[in-house]
Amino acid sequence: MAQQRHAVPPPLKTEEDYIPYPSVHEVLGREGPFPLILLPQFGGYWIEGTNHQLSGTPDSPPTPAPGTRAKLEGNHTAKIYRKHFLGKEHFNYYSLDPALGHLVFSLKYDEQEHLHLLLRTRARTLHDVVPISCLAEFPNVVQMAKLVCEDVNVDRFYPVLYPKASRLILAFDEHVLSNHFKFGVIYQKLGQTSEEELFGTTEESPAFAEFLDVLGQRVQLRDFKGFRGGLDVTHGQTGSESVYCHFRDKEIMFHVSTKLPYTEGDAQQLQRKRHIGNDIVAIVFQDENTPFVPDMIASNFLHAFVVVQLEQGGSQGTLYKVSVTARDDVPFFGPPLPDPAVFRKGPEFQEFLLTKLINAEYACYRAEKFAKLEERTRAALLETLHEELQARSQAMLGLGPDDERPDNGAAAPGFFESFKSLLVPGSRRGRRGSAIGLGSVEEALLVPGKSPSRRRPGPLGSRRSSAIGIESIQEAPAGRAEKPEPPDFSRSSSSASSFGSAAEEPEPGRESRSPSGTHRNAFPDTPWPDDPPGTPTGRRPPDSPCPEIKIQLEQPPHNPGS
Repeated sequence: MAQQRHAVPPPLKTEEDYIPYPSVHEVLGREGPFPLILLPQFGGYWIEGTNHQLSGTPDSPPTPAPGTRAKLEGNHTAKIYRKHFLGKEHFNYYSLDPALGHLVFSLKYDEQEHLHLLLRTRARTLHDVVPISCLAEFPNVVQMAKLVCEDVNVDRFYPVLYPKASRLILAFDEHVLSNHFKFGVIYQKLGQTSEEELFGTTEESPAFAEFLDVLGQRVQLRDFKGFRGGLDVTHGQTGSESVYCHFRDKEIMFHVSTKLPYTEGDAQQLQRKRHIGNDIVAIVFQDENTPFVPDMIASNFLHAFVVVQLEQGGSQGTLYKVSVTARDDVPFFGPPLPDPAVFRKGPEFQEFLLTKLINAEYACYRAEKFAKLEERTRAALLETLHEELQARSQAMLGLGPDDERPDNGAAAPGFFESFKSLLVPGSRRGRRGSAIGLGSVEEALLVPGKSPSRRRPGPLGSRRSSAIGIESIQEAPAGRAEKPEPPDFSRSSSSASSFGSAAEEPEPGRESRSPSGTHRNAFPDTPWPDDPPGTPTGRRPPDSPCPEIKIQLEQPPHNPGS
């Protein structure tokens, strides 16, 4: 019994078992100055920039050196294909891995005898450059893929034969890139500690108006031609004015709380919250020393806040104190704040602040919630790309696209269908859109206003299998000259449109040949699995409930004069 008592695990901790951080009301009851940011009572956030104490020297507020530019973070792997592959001789392949899922592989051999390898999986894109001199022998495609990712477990890769495949692959790689950003701007006055108070402010102080001029330029929303960030530029339902900035080839629209519509009698101010609450990063400007707590605003999207507070009584011009907070699963993002985190107003501060905001959004995409969403989106787009490359490559060989084959379960697959199903295990027939409501990747690249059209495939595709899996009736049994007739659909209980493709009348004089060049009969001389002994091969028993479509082979009338 004593051992059993010791084996019982301790009870799980609840919020009551933790020592909470002091609330904002408790902190305000103490003597100031107060920090710019307070952690929520039960944590969940990290803070950067807690020291704002200036010394008495005139040059104490640090500013970035002129001419130095903070680095913008982003998905640089998404730009590799455009930079190193597009427009240059390279090869693309696709395959299906049982563990990694759909794979799209690009390789290039350059003049310096280097292999550029780019492997796309549903989780990420891997890139490597391998010198040929480091290899004992020139590898095959599977071995090249394993140089990038050792977990690749496929027997072979299939070449992409579609001439416009590079456009499809480029669209997939760059779907994560964007030059448009939107950030919220919240004005926090002295003593405001709740969401209702923050969104209920209608007036702008001179200090807040001066800070908005640091962020960007004021623009009239009506007929605005730049990136609007979800604001109404036609009917004025989201206000008449906003703040906009063009920064390093990127367009930024700010959702300023005081410029969004104010609704009398609405305590939550949903017209304001529906824009700022759906942003990922927001700025909080403080006129005076009142701490901001990240959980003041209830939002599933807001993951990072940059808090800026005016430094009162500065003799060196306008100074701003800056602190940053983000959720625990958001990684750190640069540029780092100096110590002390105090800036002098100027273009250097604007560049630092805008860079910090953009990098914050990129970092938030790596948080758990956004990472799962991106992984699902990427997997769906990669599967669509894989299916598109496969279908287009097969169409180049004259095999016909997948969506033109019967898929109603009533037809036995023809030779090419069986061959393709063996090439790509687990492949599903028919094209489909991605899980996020997108169609095929190529459809987004077609000429606007022109509906996608599909050309009729080559001669092999024109003789695709009929609704009962028979490509054509090639020749009569030996010793008998019989002319095949088209099936009689009038005796079918259902119309021919219920099948995936209509049965086509075979062309007279056309024969089927095997790959070796010999004649082959379209009816294999093998009995049906349920045929009783003695049943002639090549036709079903008379009492079989299926098929509904019958093909009759009749002997031509005997010519008495012959």
